[in-house]
Amino acid sequence: MEKFEFIKKNFGFGCMRLPMKDGEVDTEEFSKMVDTFIEKGFNYFDTAHGYITGKSEKALKECLTSRYPRESYILTDKLTTSFFNKEEDIRPLFESQLEACGVDYFDFYLMHAQNSAIFEKYKRCHAYETAFELKKEGKVKHVGISFHDKAAVLDQILTEYPEIEIVQIQFNYLDYESASVEARKVYEVCEKHDKPVLVMEPVRGGSLVNLPADAQAILDELHGGSNASYAIRFAASFKNIRVVLSGMSNLEQMEDNLSYMADFKPLNEEEFAALEKVCGVFRSMNMIPCTSCRYCIEESSCPKKILIPDMFSNYNTKKMFGGWNPDYYYNNVLTLNNGKASDCIRCGKCERVCPQHLPIRELLKQTASEFEH
Repeated sequence: MEKFEFIKKNFGFGCMRLPMKDGEVDTEEFSKMVDTFIEKGFNYFDTAHGYITGKSEKALKECLTSRYPRESYILTDKLTTSFFNKEEDIRPLFESQLEACGVDYFDFYLMHAQNSAIFEKYKRCHAYETAFELKKEGKVKHVGISFHDKAAVLDQILTEYPEIEIVQIQFNYLDYESASVEARKVYEVCEKHDKPVLVMEPVRGGSLVNLPADAQAILDELHGGSNASYAIRFAASFKNIRVVLSGMSNLEQMEDNLSYMADFKPLNEEEFAALEKVCGVFRSMNMIPCTSCRYCIEESSCPKKILIPDMFSNYNTKKMFGGWNPDYYYNNVLTLNNGKASDCIRCGKCERVCPQHLPIRELLKQTASEFEH
């Protein structure tokens, strides 16, 4: 499907994870990454108002939009549920996003992180209708959604709002047959409604880069590219996928990604088979499938200040590699000025915003059992 031909290539720069220095975006490094990205012929950038606690949009203004002609790049922003409560809030928020990014229109404006509950709020607030009005006014070129729920919910949204032009979904080889993410089924709903697809989390927050030893051995036998290359090429190998986003936090990661996406080749049968074997390794290890999106702590405001994604990543590290270091990190870093996993009061705020629909409260009990002997 060849829609949106103005997107030059099938790879995009996701700006949720950027190079950081002393708690701020490293704009010198980010500018180098932007320059490299554009020099290689790529032009798609993705952000949201809450990314890096509001710093992503401003960094794009400093490092991209103030340095390049508007027609030379494509910029996607999103309407995020935590920043509005009624219809009247939406336009002022939208205008603040334009100002933060330093542009007078967005190429794509996505209804952010749609699921069954959030969709109902957007309908009550006439968010979709407002976005379509912004398109008529020329402030938005195309309206879409980013989506985190089951396939049936996506089918409902696309049926109720056929004007939606594009859908961003979580899609990677580990989630392809996942019962919670339903990546394959969600993708098939997009095909059914003839909607091109944008992919987020192709390397699952980095968990498909740092593999368990048994999984790494499988990919090493291919004698090919990096772990990230197999994950990103997997997503890009599906015909209805228009752009695969990668959140890159340094120039080295970007150069690796561009090395195989500049002259993209789909996975072959041997590579597909190897990734299925890697999935088998993950399934056998009882890993916590967290992508470290940080919605659970940035949007839910955990009352006990528990660093949920960091704890789950630490838990997975112990499962993969063992040793004493994860225990030390838990007791001397993660819980030094923050809550322990056992401090959870089971309020459920985190679970309501989790894109993966994880049973976080139960997983925190599991984490406490592992580290709080």
